[in-house]
Amino acid sequence: MIKLSSRLNTIAEEIEMGETMADIGTDHGFLPVFLWEKGICPKVVMTDVSSGSLAKARLNCQTIHPEADFDLRLGNGLEVLEPGEVDAVVIAGMGGILMTEILGADIEKAWSFKKIILQPRNRIGQLRFWLYDNCFSIINEKLVREGKFICEVLTAVPKEVAITRDLSADDIEYEFPHKLIDFKNDLTEEYLQKKLELEKQILVSMSSAKQEDLCGLRRQKYRVEYLQNLLRRCK
Repeated sequence: MIKLSSRLNTIAEEIEMGETMADIGTDHGFLPVFLWEKGICPKVVMTDVSSGSLAKARLNCQTIHPEADFDLRLGNGLEVLEPGEVDAVVIAGMGGILMTEILGADIEKAWSFKKIILQPRNRIGQLRFWLYDNCFSIINEKLVREGKFICEVLTAVPKEVAITRDLSADDIEYEFPHKLIDFKNDLTEEYLQKKLELEKQILVSMSSAKQEDLCGLRRQKYRVEYLQNLLRRCK
């Protein structure tokens, strides 16, 4: 039987009983095998662009459940899936920009799935911006600890109209939206406090620079104040 890490277990919780799923960049294949073992997903698809990673997943499947015939596919992103073939698509453990490239390579196919579950390693602000700008709605956000890091898990669903705002992908409102408070858990305050300390360090560094960037300083002060406000709302 598979025992998932806290990160993967948090992702698994976003998939409902009876839903089918595909794990893009499956690596070891533990998440889909777990969902199949538990009877949550009657069908799981494991995909990876790396033949070595897919071979690792295949070996794990054969070792843990030699009686089962799992669906493993070698290919890039959503290319190996048919439109609407599964209910849920999981993309986890890679950069946020790469996730937008995977989804954007065939946006109509991306819209065809019931939900997309994303766990980015970085660039979450740009990822949120892309989702809103490409007709997705974020219906849930979770924070989960993995070693010394706190990871974000987003669940997005397609919607008919894109959200357009007078903000850019680099604005702090996308990195740390007010929805974090709506979806807060016992890690939210720690997560925001750590981000605030990083932003304060950047502000100190900028303030001590020989050549002052007044626009940059104002922007950085705003980022600090924005996070301080979020933290006050979190308490």
